[in-house]
Amino acid sequence: MSSGLGFMAASHLLRADGRLVEDAVSIDPGAPFAARSPHFAPRAKNVVVIFCSGALSQVDSFDHKPELIRRHDTPLPGGDGLITFQGANGNLHRPLYDFRPRGECGKMTSDLLPQLGDLSDDLCYIHSLHTKTATHGPGENCMSTGYILDGFPSMGAWATYALGSECDDLPAFVAIPDPRGVPQSSINNWGAGFLPAAFQGTPFNAARPVQNLAPPPGLDLRRDRATRDFLRRLNEAHLDRYPGDAELAARIASYEMAARMQLSVPEVTDLSTESASTRRMYGTDDPNPLKAGFARNCLLARRLVEKGVRFVQLFNGAYAMGEGKGNWDGHQQLKTDYDVHGPILDQPAAALIRDLKQRGMLEDTLVVLCTEFGRMPTFQAGAQGRDHNPSAMTAILAGAGVKAPFTHGATDDFGWKSVVDPVSVHDFHATILHLLGLDHTRLTHYHNGLQRRLTDVHGEVISDILEG
Repeated sequence: MSSGLGFMAASHLLRADGRLVEDAVSIDPGAPFAARSPHFAPRAKNVVVIFCSGALSQVDSFDHKPELIRRHDTPLPGGDGLITFQGANGNLHRPLYDFRPRGECGKMTSDLLPQLGDLSDDLCYIHSLHTKTATHGPGENCMSTGYILDGFPSMGAWATYALGSECDDLPAFVAIPDPRGVPQSSINNWGAGFLPAAFQGTPFNAARPVQNLAPPPGLDLRRDRATRDFLRRLNEAHLDRYPGDAELAARIASYEMAARMQLSVPEVTDLSTESASTRRMYGTDDPNPLKAGFARNCLLARRLVEKGVRFVQLFNGAYAMGEGKGNWDGHQQLKTDYDVHGPILDQPAAALIRDLKQRGMLEDTLVVLCTEFGRMPTFQAGAQGRDHNPSAMTAILAGAGVKAPFTHGATDDFGWKSVVDPVSVHDFHATILHLLGLDHTRLTHYHNGLQRRLTDVHGEVISDILEG
């Protein structure tokens, strides 16, 4: 307690003396989205995160464990009396999908997601990622913000706070919820927390463009533009009366962005301008409406990056009450649930990576596939599914500055715990920021007596996965 009070007093004195910089990023209130320089030359200009909500099972998808197959239906060594999130565990259970070698590199991945597996020559697998919690909401918070509690800025907000935008008429940060709805932690995944509100993600998807964006009936384009020009002149005159009012300047900048989005959002969400072959590659007209909806969202993500949107967070799976209805949370009937969810994710996500590569965009776009935590190598007692496992999960990176094909870290023989080169969520975030040209220890914002950052006081860049 005394140390904490002493630190707060010292912070106050240093700040009063001008020796403590409150904001590590200089923001022009009248142009909060203006492009800003990174700390060093970036490898990635844009980031696309594919977030598999509900906790995708690593042992049934990407983390091949021959010993788990050999020891099927036997007790987990060291797991006597183990109680996890929903209770007691039964015996080890082999993967519910067969693994086979993929790509020229021969990476073993499962038949759950064969098209993503076929891209293994272009992928970097991190098998030793672990997190702080076994609960979905806090787990989503941790993966998106670095903290299990609500109220902290998301990684997309941090990135756009640091770097601004290269696009004048679209938000710097767009969140694309699954067609089935929002993830369990909802807006916390793309919120700005204590950063300026301008840097929170703007949520919309291919089926649900931004609400209240269209002009009212009877207002033609010419009159709409004239009205906006008149409002802009009024706002500028009002701002001249209150020079230095940062909140007023930021509010006007947000209004002007919203006005520009009236034209840009309908254009970027109009997928009919894409070729028939591109739409087929993604599966936008698939007879399964859930797969077609996610495919359109993946295609939208590529179009947003193409327009210069800095950070896109794309969700696969949504929170829904009841087992397996909307996401990867396979407690009771994992095989039945994953037979539904696998095809929805596989073709569209693989098409997104292929499309970016074919267009030469993967060279400076980082694609991230992640989830909030992993699943146990055992089945739950009395069930046909796996419980939550924060000690091991797999994440995938592709694109700008990342080695491929490459595998980093490993879990134990059963996929239960990360044992070789463990990677924390803070390490994961530090690496993403590094690829954007940002030093995670220097990207800070003064809040409530502390210089806060995405990685808290932890995190090391995973240098092993970076190209030389």
